[in-house]
Amino acid sequence: MAKAKILVVDDDPSLLNMLKLHLEAANYEVILAETESEAVTGTTKEIPDLAIVDLRIGEESGIEVLEKLRHLQPALSVIIATAHATIDTAVQATKKGAYDYITKPFDTVDLLHRLEKALEVRSLRVELERLRTQVLERYQFDEIIACSEQMRNVLHQVVQIASTDSTVCVYGESGTGKELIAKALHVASRRALGPFVAINCGAIPEGLLENELFGHTKGAYTGADRTKKGLLQQADGGTLFLDEIGELPTALQVKFLRVLQEREFYPLGVGQPIKVNIRLVAATNQDLQKLVSQGKFREDLYYRIHVLPIILPPLRERPADIAPLARHFLQHFAQETNKEVQGFTPEALQRLMLYGWPGNVRELANIIERAVVLSPNSLITPDLLLLGKTEILSFRSPDLCTLREARERFERNYLVQVLSAVKGHVSRAANLAGKDRAEFYRLLRRHAIVPSTFKEEKGERMTA
Repeated sequence: MAKAKILVVDDDPSLLNMLKLHLEAANYEVILAETESEAVTGTTKEIPDLAIVDLRIGEESGIEVLEKLRHLQPALSVIIATAHATIDTAVQATKKGAYDYITKPFDTVDLLHRLEKALEVRSLRVELERLRTQVLERYQFDEIIACSEQMRNVLHQVVQIASTDSTVCVYGESGTGKELIAKALHVASRRALGPFVAINCGAIPEGLLENELFGHTKGAYTGADRTKKGLLQQADGGTLFLDEIGELPTALQVKFLRVLQEREFYPLGVGQPIKVNIRLVAATNQDLQKLVSQGKFREDLYYRIHVLPIILPPLRERPADIAPLARHFLQHFAQETNKEVQGFTPEALQRLMLYGWPGNVRELANIIERAVVLSPNSLITPDLLLLGKTEILSFRSPDLCTLREARERFERNYLVQVLSAVKGHVSRAANLAGKDRAEFYRLLRRHAIVPSTFKEEKGERMTA
């Protein structure tokens, strides 16, 4: 096991040498520094695991050195050493990020004990960060299918804002995966070990919703025979996910605004406020600005939750995700039902690609589950896909589009049909379309179509 590196910063050379002897005898690697600049150099080049910094280094403040070292290496544990320890000194050092402080002259046994404890805490922090990163990576790639550029941009946003405590509002149609994104934000945050508490504001009657959110004390109303913790209190130290926040009743909007402003609330029947430490992630399938203009949603609450917006595109606008999602759901439901369903026929895949998906990912999951359950063979065929009446090719919708939109739609559908016919072989598809290979690839990129999506499934070879 590698030796832990200890940086010692003091302007007394004899003290430095004495500490070096004791620490090396305890199997530590020691870096010595007599000035702030030497300490900065040592931290940059050697990357110590822990630093012991004198409170006064010549004319320099040890607290300022502490701040600079932790700016260079945020995970660095620092112990402040001082000949005149006071409560004020300890408080100031702790506020600036010191792990501990110790008085001179040093008791060697006490010093080594403190170093051991500080290094244990640092090791735990490093391990926690490693696990948090691991959870984030697994969660992204195992749970969220993101082949399209649009969804990759969304996940990039998630990674960027997960480390903050700022309020997030996820916008998207029903079935686009808003709660999945909220959970990704939670597991990628510093609150990952805390609770993730979710509630759908539109699924609970107004009278019950207040009780669910704020809780009550025993005797608060008739029938309240015991104290109940509300979801706000349950989410303390973690993340509260308010789905369909646009459905939050006006009276509760006022109360919830106070929660966001003051980070406190009053349970029913309680006279003293309860403090909470939560990160709010809200979600809605509505236009909140429109609700504000209609007087249905408070403007001040809107600005409180619209701090970091994330916009989830509907499935029809990210066709590159349709086939990977379909395969993901097929594998999941085949395993769940213990059936040997291995893929889709090209014709079935074509139907999936051409469908409008008004119910988004949730509708796709339901359709694939039904198809897997009903499938008598190893491949899903078109007749098993019980789609609705909004297939893009039908053009039976009363909502007319522009000529340009119609051309774009036709072009995309045509590309899907050609690729399906040749099972994803780009050169043959380009020949059929009367285009050279490079131009055909440009068309595919423009419509976010991945040729490999249409390649022959393994299951098809087995049944051919």
